[in-house]
Amino acid sequence: MPRKIKLREKVSYGFGDMASSMFWKLFGMYLLFFYTDVFGITAAAVGTMFFVTRIWDTFFDPVVGAFSDRINSKWGKFRPFLLYVAIPFGVIGVLTFTTPDFAYTGKLIYAYITYSLMMLIYSLINVPYASLLGVISSNPRERNTIASFRMAFAFAGGLIAIALIQPMVSLFSKMGGGEVNLKRGWEMGVGVIAVLCILLFLGCFAGVRERVAPLKKESPDLKKDIKDLWKNRPWWILLVSGIAALVFNSIRDGATLYYFKYVIEDITAFTLGSIMVSYSTLYLVLGQAANIIGVILASPVGNKIGKKNTFLSAMSMATILSVIFYWFGKEQLILIFVFQFFISFCAGIIFPLLWSMYADIADYSELKTGRRATGLIFSSSSMSQKLGWTIGGGLTGWLLAIFGFKANVVQGVEAQNGIRIMLSFLPAIGALLSVIFIALYPLSEKKVAEISAELSEKRKLNGNLATTI
Repeated sequence: MPRKIKLREKVSYGFGDMASSMFWKLFGMYLLFFYTDVFGITAAAVGTMFFVTRIWDTFFDPVVGAFSDRINSKWGKFRPFLLYVAIPFGVIGVLTFTTPDFAYTGKLIYAYITYSLMMLIYSLINVPYASLLGVISSNPRERNTIASFRMAFAFAGGLIAIALIQPMVSLFSKMGGGEVNLKRGWEMGVGVIAVLCILLFLGCFAGVRERVAPLKKESPDLKKDIKDLWKNRPWWILLVSGIAALVFNSIRDGATLYYFKYVIEDITAFTLGSIMVSYSTLYLVLGQAANIIGVILASPVGNKIGKKNTFLSAMSMATILSVIFYWFGKEQLILIFVFQFFISFCAGIIFPLLWSMYADIADYSELKTGRRATGLIFSSSSMSQKLGWTIGGGLTGWLLAIFGFKANVVQGVEAQNGIRIMLSFLPAIGALLSVIFIALYPLSEKKVAEISAELSEKRKLNGNLATTI
C-alpha cells in the first residue's frame, strides 16, 4: 500500500499553486482593467493581444510537459523547474504591470513582449508543478486530498493577492506626495506580490518529493506519446469540459471591475488611514473565500458521491445562478454579494476535481499503453486553463469594444447592459457546456480504483515497489 503523505508535504505542495494563483488572479481580474484604464490601450487591442499571445502559448504547454517527462536529475523530473524558474517568474510579472513612457504603438509592442514572456515563464513553472501531483502518490484518494490542498492554497493565494493589490496600489500611488501616480502604485504593488511568489515556489521545491516511477524504463518517443494521447477519450472529454469551465470563470473575472466601476458605480466601502477599500475588493475577496470553502469540500464530497457527480451538480447550479444574476440592479447589493458567494463556491469545488481526474487519466493511459506521460497529460490541464482563459479573455476585450465601452467615462445604456451580460448569460453558457461534456466522462470511481490496483500489481512485478511507497 502507498504510504500516506505527511501534512507538511501537502502544505509544501500547496505553496506552488498559491504562488501561481497570485499572478493568475492578477491577470484574470486586473490585467485587462490595468491595460485599458491605467496603461492606456483600447479594450479591442487588449482582447486581440490576449487571443494572439495565449493561442500560441497554449500549445507551448505540451512541449514543456513532454520536455519535463524526459528530465532525469537528482531532484526528479519536475522539481528542478520550481528552483530555476521562480525568480524569472517574479521579475517578468513586475515588468508586465510596468507602464513605460512610450507612445501608444510603443506601449502596445511593450505589452505584447512582456505579456508573451510572462505566459512562457508561467508555462515553464506551472506545467511541471502540476505534473508533480501524478508522482507524489499513486493512491487516487490521496491525490484527491493533495489536489484539495493545492486548490485551497491556490484560492488562498488569489484571496491574498486580491485583498492586497488595490490597497497597496492606493498606498504606493500616494507615496512621495504630489499627484496620485497609479502607474507607480501598480508596479510597486505587484513587486510585493512577486517577492511572495518567489519565496513560495522555493518552499514548494524544498518540501515535496517525487515517488511514482514508470512501469518500465522508457525510451523517449514524443510521437508515440502524442498518438496515445490523441486516442485517449477521457482526456478529450475532460479537456473540453475544463476549457468551458475556464471560459465561465475568466469572463466573470475579467468583467468584474468594469461592472463595479461603471454599472454599480463603485464607491468606497471604508478607509483605513490613507488606504481605500472598495466594494469591488470586498466582492472579489468574498468570491475567493467561497472558492476556498468549495475546495475544502471537494475531497469529502467527491469521495462520497464521486468526482463526476460532484462536478455535474456544482456546474449545473452555477449555470442557474449566473442567469439569475443578470436581473440584479445596483440597489440590490446584498443579493449581488450572496450570489457571488454561491457561484464562486460552485467554481471552487470543481477545480480540485479536474486536477485529480487528470491524474486518474495518466494512470488510465499508462495501463492502456504501458507508457507513463505524466507531464504531457498534465500539460493538457494547463493548456485547457490557458485556452479557456484565451477565449474568455479575448471575448471580454472584444465585447467591451462591441458594446461601446470607453475607458474612464460614463458608459451608455448599451455598454452597461453588455457588462451585465458578461457577468451572467455568457458565463452561464460556459458552465452549461462543461456540464454537457462532463456528463460523458467514462472513468467512474470504481473504474479508477481498479486501474490503480492493477498498476500497483504491475509495479511490484517490475521491481518498482520501492518507488511507489
